Amino acid sequence: MKNLPLSSSLSNASNPAKSSATGWRGAVLLDRYSVLILALLLLIAIPALTGAFRLGLFAKYLSFAFCAVGLVLTWGYGGILSLGQGIFFGLGSYMMAMYMKLEASANDPAAAVFGGGGTPVPDFMTWNSIDKLPWWWVPFEHGWFAVPMIIILPALLAFVLGYANFRKRVGGVYFSIVTLALASIMSIVIIGQQGYTGGVNGITNLPTFMGYSVQSNTATLVMYYVTAVLLLCAVLGGRFILRSRLGKVLIAIRDREDRIRFSGYDPALFKGFIFAIAALFAAVGGALFTLQVGFASPSVCGIVPSIEMVIYAAVGGRLSLVGAVYGTVIIGAAKSFLSENFVGFWVYFIGALFIFVPMFLPKGLAGVIGWLRERRPARPSNSQGAVQ
Repeated sequence: MKNLPLSSSLSNASNPAKSSATGWRGAVLLDRYSVLILALLLLIAIPALTGAFRLGLFAKYLSFAFCAVGLVLTWGYGGILSLGQGIFFGLGSYMMAMYMKLEASANDPAAAVFGGGGTPVPDFMTWNSIDKLPWWWVPFEHGWFAVPMIIILPALLAFVLGYANFRKRVGGVYFSIVTLALASIMSIVIIGQQGYTGGVNGITNLPTFMGYSVQSNTATLVMYYVTAVLLLCAVLGGRFILRSRLGKVLIAIRDREDRIRFSGYDPALFKGFIFAIAALFAAVGGALFTLQVGFASPSVCGIVPSIEMVIYAAVGGRLSLVGAVYGTVIIGAAKSFLSENFVGFWVYFIGALFIFVPMFLPKGLAGVIGWLRERRPARPSNSQGAVQ
């Protein structure tokens, strides 16, 4: 009787079917309840295990995750590799900063003096000898205008830009170059127009939003939950799109665009629409980023952040909406940890990670789950069971 446990364990060790079945079942459960697991992690686990400072960092990571989720829709399922998502992230960030800066200036007596008795002028405009608020800044005094514009303007701009290119059948690497160039142009314009945009310093000193302070620990907690809930809504919205007829047409366009065109569909319209949805997600993420960090900077809308957003999606899996969130959080947390503990070498660690994932995990972290799910163990026959 004492030999039974040993023989049983040897039998299980010699037969990997049981462990394979366990891995397959785990992968199936992770895939089936992926959104629920993500929600539990974001809404319960992370707030319970982190302090106010770390929670603010996680909120910042989740802001960038909006861009990665949008890239899964455009790149993974639409075949549209955009290297300019920083454009729309920056638009959302700067429009939110414009509203918050005007709100802060309205409560600053000095700003009213320099504004010539009219609308108060932000401090950086005063430093650049601008004593009158530009006309395109004036509507952003009102929250009812600023918040809808954060959603409408980037999406509309993306649709016009995308449709114009896709109508001319500009795609693939050429479209990537176009978006990359536009991201560079936007960064250069923001830095060059210092009197209107704050230049390389950006728009800073943004203490309140609609009269509420965004600098307290309570505000940090509230903003984290707002960001997490909106991100989950974006993931669910993306899933709804992919499971609808639009998603099926989008995948068909990615695989055989010519056949879809011959079937009577307009691929440019579908691609332009999904590109606009990704821009909307990025703009919302940019606005939330500004609320959390209290500034808007050209460093978040140039070439480098745009490429990093693609890497976030690649690490998580460009065919997984949930994986994109994990990829963004992992890369963000790795950057924070390595920069704090390996000050002189952390960039090399991040570079090695960026090289490792495409080489050895071409489908990202979600690809590992998919691989386990596909390895469904075969049921043994009766004869095999008798022998065992």
